[in-house]
Amino acid sequence: MTTTKERILEALKAVQDPDLHQDIVSLGFIKNLAYCDGLAKFELELTTPACPVKDLLKEQARQAALTVEEVETVNIEMTAQVRHALPTGNQLGGDVRQVIAVTSGKGGVGKSTCAVNLAAALASTGAKVGILDADVYGPNVPVMMGIDRKPEGRGKKIFPVAAYGIKTMSVGYLIEDGQPVMWRGPMLHRALEQFLHDVEWGELDYLIVDMPPGTGDAQLSLSQLVPLTGMVVVTMPQEVSQTDVRRAIGMAQQVKAPVLGVIENMSGEIFGEGGGETIAKTFDIPFLGRIPLDSAVRVGGDGGKPIVIEDPSSPVAQAFLEIAQAVAAQASTKAQASLPVLEV
Repeated sequence: MTTTKERILEALKAVQDPDLHQDIVSLGFIKNLAYCDGLAKFELELTTPACPVKDLLKEQARQAALTVEEVETVNIEMTAQVRHALPTGNQLGGDVRQVIAVTSGKGGVGKSTCAVNLAAALASTGAKVGILDADVYGPNVPVMMGIDRKPEGRGKKIFPVAAYGIKTMSVGYLIEDGQPVMWRGPMLHRALEQFLHDVEWGELDYLIVDMPPGTGDAQLSLSQLVPLTGMVVVTMPQEVSQTDVRRAIGMAQQVKAPVLGVIENMSGEIFGEGGGETIAKTFDIPFLGRIPLDSAVRVGGDGGKPIVIEDPSSPVAQAFLEIAQAVAAQASTKAQASLPVLEV
């Protein structure tokens, strides 16, 4: 005869993760199941604290457990464990689970703004997050995060500078204001290598990499140095921006970096809307959402307080949160699959 715990597990197999397309028991989401005198207790451990359907899954699991005759009450504790998407021996400084690059085909589309607010939105869900400012020619992360101090060095290790609970590293911390960065390809490669390998990132669920615009040395170097969980591409609605984004997506495909999706930034009356969805349909990749054009985003960036932190209930901040949840869901799907072999 089957035990009550076994019948509960069997009932929970009716609940499926909508992104991974498997039941929550087979995925190993059910932890520490216990039953006593009509009460069933267990943990529901998801692949990201930013899961957009966690409340739905919790309710479906509760209802499924209640279908077992002996069960009268169900207590569910929601937890999350971001899956490792990086192979062992990857030489990253610290225990980094997933690396997500935010890129664009051209400058001026708000890529850094999206990267910073994406990081802030993920952190607001309880995830451990870091930002690597790989845009060495135009490092904006220090200003946008309101940081004016330098990182600490101990021995051969550099320790990132934290703000709002997010660890950050940027070449902007290492140069004087107004000093130009004039590096050739090998110097850029070495700088990125140090930022990835010599920075003590500690334990991170997500390392968000703010890439420089275009499809040049930085993108190729990053692809060589670390297996990316995926790339997020930022575009503006109009056609002139879409043309450059197509090149960025083509570059990602050539280096075998999965594209997690497209963000349409500055959407609205001035620049129009729909360009991001067009790109997504053309390349058969997810459309992650659109960020409306709002001066509060610019004010927050200039003032060192990202809109997600400064005004989390605003429509723009909520749009960033929904996009962060979509990115996390896509990253979880990629992490569950076998890792690609990067080719440069």
